Amino acid sequence: MMQILILGSGGREHALAWKISQSPRCSRLFIAPGNAGTSLVGENVDLSPGNFEAVEQFVLKHRVDMVVVGPEDPLVQGIGDYFAERPALQDVLLVGPRKAGAMLEGSKAFAKEFMRRHEIPTAAYRSFTRETVEQGKAFLTSLAAPYVLKADGLAAGKGVIICLSLEEAFATLEDMLLQDRFGQASATVVVEEFLHGIELSVFAITDGVSYRMLPSAKDYKRVGEKDTGPNTGGMGAVSPVPFAGKEFMDKVEKRIVNPTIEGLQMEGIPYCGFLFFGLMNVGGNPYVIEYNVRLGDPETEAIIPRIQSDFVSLLEAAAKGTLHEQTVEVSSAFATTVMLVSGGYPGEYEKGFMVTGLDKAEGSHLFFAGMKGDGMQPLTSGGRVLAITSLAPTLEEALRQTYHNASVVDFRGKYYRRDIGKDL
Repeated sequence: MMQILILGSGGREHALAWKISQSPRCSRLFIAPGNAGTSLVGENVDLSPGNFEAVEQFVLKHRVDMVVVGPEDPLVQGIGDYFAERPALQDVLLVGPRKAGAMLEGSKAFAKEFMRRHEIPTAAYRSFTRETVEQGKAFLTSLAAPYVLKADGLAAGKGVIICLSLEEAFATLEDMLLQDRFGQASATVVVEEFLHGIELSVFAITDGVSYRMLPSAKDYKRVGEKDTGPNTGGMGAVSPVPFAGKEFMDKVEKRIVNPTIEGLQMEGIPYCGFLFFGLMNVGGNPYVIEYNVRLGDPETEAIIPRIQSDFVSLLEAAAKGTLHEQTVEVSSAFATTVMLVSGGYPGEYEKGFMVTGLDKAEGSHLFFAGMKGDGMQPLTSGGRVLAITSLAPTLEEALRQTYHNASVVDFRGKYYRRDIGKDL
């Protein structure tokens, strides 16, 4: 039996908490800081995931056996190293990579150079700083439209900008490098060629030597229907991805997942936890758009309900280096997730509105994101408010159930995309 602490407060963390709480191996579950939904399956703790000393004190006081890190920030800031270096925490399992491994997400430039070193297929690119902005423009001129510009550091999922014209690309590059559009995150900008294809998210869990594939998903990042408008943290997801069959996934493992794990080993980078491969299917061949070093959101809300194995055993094996002994059983059902968001998101929006109809939504999982207060009478507290996930034998049935409940749950300014999964 294990006492487990999850760090984070979004829909991903509610889905993780929901799954972990079902394990007979979990005796007590804490979520820091959690949200109105996590309080229904565990105990919320008023604790910032970025305050490592406070996390340590809580872990020791409550005899926590395992810490599962949800978001990327604590990983990039080095919580894995902090735990590894503290004598009092030696026996506490931490699921999440150390800082060196977290650089795969923490720096786009590092990730691209890692892929180049290990011959992992990705788009052509170059990195630029304030001092080399003119060289950046020259490189843009050598590419064909559209143009992809990425803030090197963490920008809450909003640091990738696709420009349709060269003039727009020039202005965006100046805005990012000279006007600090994303602050320190865009002190370096990666400019890369645009890949024409369809995106998907592939997930694995690894102990740094062995890995196990988790369900794949396709998420929808643009706020508007037909993939229009600004990027968000994600408006919905579908799992499995119909076009990612066995032949395609074999290529993913052979060309991308295996070389990534082997590359980390070759470079002496210990890695425990999740790996998220943001991929582009270009004519049946996978290319890496980005790495993340944690589970995606809202993909987690779609893939976690499909995992039938004991999740705590999987997490423990990743942390202990015994993942080769584990198998992952996955449901054949389709999962569809639609995110209800605050009006105005991802720009300015109001919050503090009561969410109604939660008790009338049936046949779906409700994963709370930007919601605080009492579990069944919560208030909106963020841009992405609630993820609604349904499982069914067909994609159409799952979507029908999800959209029915999206109409049942309500709050002032509610908005959601009505075309999730329709392109599949």
